[in-house]
Amino acid sequence: MGSILIFLSVLLIIGVWWLSRQGLMAKPWLEQGIAADWPSTSSAAPAAAKAGLKVFLAVVGSLFALFISAYAIRMQLPDWRALPLPKVLWLNTGMLILSSLALHGAWNAARQGKDDELKIGLLAASVTTLAFLSGQLLAWRQLTTEGYVLSSNSANAFFYVLTGIHGLHLLGGLAVLGRTTARAWQGVGAERLRLSVDLCAMYWHFLLLVWLILLSILTGWAGNMIDICRQLLS
Repeated sequence: MGSILIFLSVLLIIGVWWLSRQGLMAKPWLEQGIAADWPSTSSAAPAAAKAGLKVFLAVVGSLFALFISAYAIRMQLPDWRALPLPKVLWLNTGMLILSSLALHGAWNAARQGKDDELKIGLLAASVTTLAFLSGQLLAWRQLTTEGYVLSSNSANAFFYVLTGIHGLHLLGGLAVLGRTTARAWQGVGAERLRLSVDLCAMYWHFLLLVWLILLSILTGWAGNMIDICRQLLS
């Protein structure tokens, strides 16, 4: 139980640090200055959209933290039988990393007003995200073919639930990304798409971080690191 608390504390510290870097903890009502210095409505809209997304990501992060806590507690029981992870998960991880990098490139292109690079970045992000989701379905199919079905063991159920919830969040983001990509290829300028690209990039970076954490837990790497840290501190 102590290792679970340590791991969740690390996640909480990372989440608080990330949110503070994004400016969610700012208190604009305490800022000094005259009313003329306040941001205009046009600049307040993007700030409100980003703040709303950050709150949503905080809620999603808390949801995953609860599932991870339940996973760590359940795996300590004697009837727990870990399932072998399909090798395609590593390829899927590479696809998600490429997707996040492509969106980062699209974000830079939108800031610099480079329409052609923006189109390529958005298209690359969409394709690699679809490849990731397809690979996740392939992993599910491999496991079910080998007899690792949802109801046969708690470890199986947790794997499908964790990867399924992550995939659903990514699928929802893909709908927004697809709409943004379509607008870019229809000739909408980079300046008008800048906010949408910024939000998509932030969302993808977050889901990439969540996936890396989930993968480290499913492979047992996170538990091994915690054990090593405990031995070093003891």
